Amino acid sequence: MTRRGLVGAALATGVSLPLGIAGRATAATADPGLVRLTLPQPTGPYRVGTVSLHLVDRSQPDPLAGPGRYRELMVSVWYPARDVRRYPRAPWMTPASMRALLDSAEFAPDAALAPLTAGHEGAPVRHSGRRLPVVVYSHGAGSHRSDTTIVVQELASHGYVVVTVDHTYDGFSEFPDGRVTVREDNVDSTPWTYTRDVRFVLDQIADLADGRNPDVDHTPLPAGLGAALDLSRIGMFGWSKGGTATALTMGTDRRIRAGLSLDGPMVSQPLPATDLYRPFMLMTADYTRATEPAVAEFFTHLRGWRLNVQAEGAIHVSYGDNQWLVPQLARVVGMSDEDLADWIGTLDPARAVRIGQAYPLAFFDLHLRHRGGHLLNGPSRSFPEVTFIP
Repeated sequence: MTRRGLVGAALATGVSLPLGIAGRATAATADPGLVRLTLPQPTGPYRVGTVSLHLVDRSQPDPLAGPGRYRELMVSVWYPARDVRRYPRAPWMTPASMRALLDSAEFAPDAALAPLTAGHEGAPVRHSGRRLPVVVYSHGAGSHRSDTTIVVQELASHGYVVVTVDHTYDGFSEFPDGRVTVREDNVDSTPWTYTRDVRFVLDQIADLADGRNPDVDHTPLPAGLGAALDLSRIGMFGWSKGGTATALTMGTDRRIRAGLSLDGPMVSQPLPATDLYRPFMLMTADYTRATEPAVAEFFTHLRGWRLNVQAEGAIHVSYGDNQWLVPQLARVVGMSDEDLADWIGTLDPARAVRIGQAYPLAFFDLHLRHRGGHLLNGPSRSFPEVTFIP
């Protein structure tokens, strides 16, 4: 396996590598020892809580799991929390799913330490007297629901409930009984598959808001979670394939009031040619309107509020966690500056974090909270890297 394959597989989960193993993979030399990657803290005024839920969609048989089995999904719910002192911080990804990924990339299965997130597991929900807007997140192909945690925990720290979805068989996921699923090449997982998952998850969110617990294992819910959900203010965003799924979901489910794509290719069969009159924003990098006809075509069908921004030097991974995690791993494995630029482009990681925190928040604030602000009105001196594409 090439260095790109090894490092890429590791970074799909944001893992830390033992220096000795990383050295063998890259011909670098280093003393053995574990290094833990880190995530930046969110900037909002609220502490963050999180809980994982195990859901079963009984309308979707799962032939891969066996007769009488149905599609299972793992989701995480992120929210503003109060009194987090007694609640541990959640890892970026479960140990078993990381071990499976490392093993598939020919690493020692136990050779990983994940970053810790800002989310405190099971902490009670902070209530401010009004229900909170909800945002659903859909990941990229072959990835997992944690791949844009920086954006997710930023939204939660500013008062949003964010639900992240693992699309089973198109990435790494672990279920409560210890089963780990990986990407299956023989499973036809399209953006439409993602959309079916999200629409089912929206139904489960409605159950939560009605005071029911949709978790099939009856996992205790954080205090106040259901009462915090405002089903009249739901948004969605996704990266890559998840960005395409965001567009498809908005076109088929009016519960989604605003959508954001992080460099989605907008390629699906079929991609609806119907017009969309609700707000939609593109943050493009590799899949631009100038180079991708499907993206350009999709943009012509946006008849309501629409915006396309792009950060100079950004590439496909730049709006997610890898833009922050890859440079940390690069220092461990002795990657050259040139090779690092091949991985993450030329957008400075710290600036990428600020862009990823600021622009999605501004978008959902505008369309789910009707908070004006000026960031989306045009180029900003605070973000000179960001271009507004007419």
